[in-house]
Amino acid sequence: MNLAITLLVVVSIASIIGTVLPQNNPYNEYLIQFGPFWFEVFKALNLYDVYSAAWFLGILGFLIVSTGVCVSRHIPSVWREVTRYRTHVRERSLMALSNHRRWQAGMDADHAELLADSAFRGYGYRTRREVRGDTVILAGMKGGATRAGYVLTHVAVVVIAVGALIDGNIGLKIREMVGDLQIETRDLPVSQVPGESWLPPESGSFRGNVTIPEQSNSGVTFLQVRDGYLVQELPFEIYLEDFRIDHYPNGMPSSYESDLVIHDPKLDEPIRETISVNEPLTHRGHTLYQASFTDGGTALELTGHILDGSGASMPVDGRVFEDLRLQLGGMARTMEIDDFQLFNVNPDPRAVERTGARDEFRNVGPSFNYTLRDEAGQAREFHTYMAPVEINGRWYYLHGVRGNPGERFRYLHVPADDAVSMETFTEFYAALDDPNRVEQAARRAADGLLARMGVANSDLGTRVAGTADDMIATLLEGGFGAVNRQLEARVAGSNRPEMLLEFSRSVLQRTLFELYRETLAARQGVQLSMVQTDADQRTFFEDAINAVSTVADYGAPVIFSIDHFDHRQATGLQITRAPGKNVVYAGSAMLTLGVFLLFYVSHRRVWALVTPRDDGGADLLVAGANQRQPEAFAREFGELADAVDEQVDRDQTDRG
Repeated sequence: MNLAITLLVVVSIASIIGTVLPQNNPYNEYLIQFGPFWFEVFKALNLYDVYSAAWFLGILGFLIVSTGVCVSRHIPSVWREVTRYRTHVRERSLMALSNHRRWQAGMDADHAELLADSAFRGYGYRTRREVRGDTVILAGMKGGATRAGYVLTHVAVVVIAVGALIDGNIGLKIREMVGDLQIETRDLPVSQVPGESWLPPESGSFRGNVTIPEQSNSGVTFLQVRDGYLVQELPFEIYLEDFRIDHYPNGMPSSYESDLVIHDPKLDEPIRETISVNEPLTHRGHTLYQASFTDGGTALELTGHILDGSGASMPVDGRVFEDLRLQLGGMARTMEIDDFQLFNVNPDPRAVERTGARDEFRNVGPSFNYTLRDEAGQAREFHTYMAPVEINGRWYYLHGVRGNPGERFRYLHVPADDAVSMETFTEFYAALDDPNRVEQAARRAADGLLARMGVANSDLGTRVAGTADDMIATLLEGGFGAVNRQLEARVAGSNRPEMLLEFSRSVLQRTLFELYRETLAARQGVQLSMVQTDADQRTFFEDAINAVSTVADYGAPVIFSIDHFDHRQATGLQITRAPGKNVVYAGSAMLTLGVFLLFYVSHRRVWALVTPRDDGGADLLVAGANQRQPEAFAREFGELADAVDEQVDRDQTDRG
């Protein structure tokens, strides 16, 4: 008994762990969550798949055998206890019971027996009669079901353990041990997964996941097993007609549902059903849950704006989860399109500025994520918005970048021009990378600056222009920070370093502005001398040179814009099959009934001895016994005895 209780406690604790700790997730998630040390400890204990752990299944097997043997040995004695009325009792033993009462009745023995039998039956006792010489022994019993409770509770443990073993995938473990099953660890299309990593339909219990894009179907699900997976074939195919999602005002999903069509060879017509969170679909023992959602391969038409000074652009067409080979910056790169978001909801900055309220939101439009990977395998992740975003009253195209998934995106703010495009900025950036245009703009800036200072020296103008050309090259490579460090190193040791720094910065600023004016002249189709800049254009210029400085840290020779997209969603289904589930439910019902019988039903016995006297009357002895709830039984026996006493007195009164 002590061992059984200990094992049941271990099983209970393991079940709690299996409920609290998500089971069968990829090992990388556990490693990130628990760290290297505890990851290895939990892995050694097999807590990531506790219900299929060898020690857990071993405990269940031992409980089945030991409890089964215990029940089989005790059922005969329990049966005898429930069915025997114990009529072989003696007067002395009944008198020794605490609950007994005796009468010398004036009625004959037959009437006394009938009186006792009626009293017993009136209180729910089943009776049995036995004659021993002149004495009649009447034995009554009720509450024998409490003994059945003992059997039910023990049998329930066996039934529940059997159901758990059925769902513990012992067959799968045996196949893996004999080498008939291999866990696949490579990221392969399902058609390329080898046969030894497949499981046939209805091969056992499982909990798998599958992602199905709209207007697509799947006949398999994927089972996460340790650091790999298995492909579980389904006896039917699942087709996703449509996926819908609703959002709260803050952009968080409020509900999502899938319109599914089940094609089963055993059915004349397919099943059409809509499932949502907490409203699954069950078919042939398989339960389909709405678990998640993701992109289903949205088609994107992109334009890549090359940042090499040429001002060129290139069209790129691709789909989410597709890898593209691109030639960028003179080297081959792989563009991995990772995700597409149709909605990006953020607090409305106008409401925040106006009232300070952060519960008003605005959708800033679609965006997509992609990764650029060079031939050495080094990668950066990018996040690009389709439409410009308003920040402090100005509009910018946002291009985020980060070195690894643990970082936050850092955004390049490319100002939008009057045509709500990035063309003015890209043309301006191309002008900065054109040596001839930079040289001419620098010479104009130097001449204008020297003229304002009243200096007429062509050689000095040439040297100043060269300085500006050098500073712009440094700006493109490292941003304004690199320019400042270069200037500080150059003026170190001079007599008036502050003046030289201010002069150099003025030359750079005027050169950049001249290039910007050239860009405006080209876009407007007018002479440079006719370009007049207003406040909005000068603000655009400030934003543009800030973006130029940030491009140096962007880490890519191209920025993309989304021209068009064909949105396609996908549903994430969790599919489970648990053939032992009903067995466990039946065992749980038996356990509940057995515990109820054990605790709330009491086995009670009563006896009546009727002995005739010589004067025609009879002696009546009534006694009762109950091992549990003695106080309650004493009250009941007292009521029963009082009822008998009342009948005896009434009979004597009638006779008198």
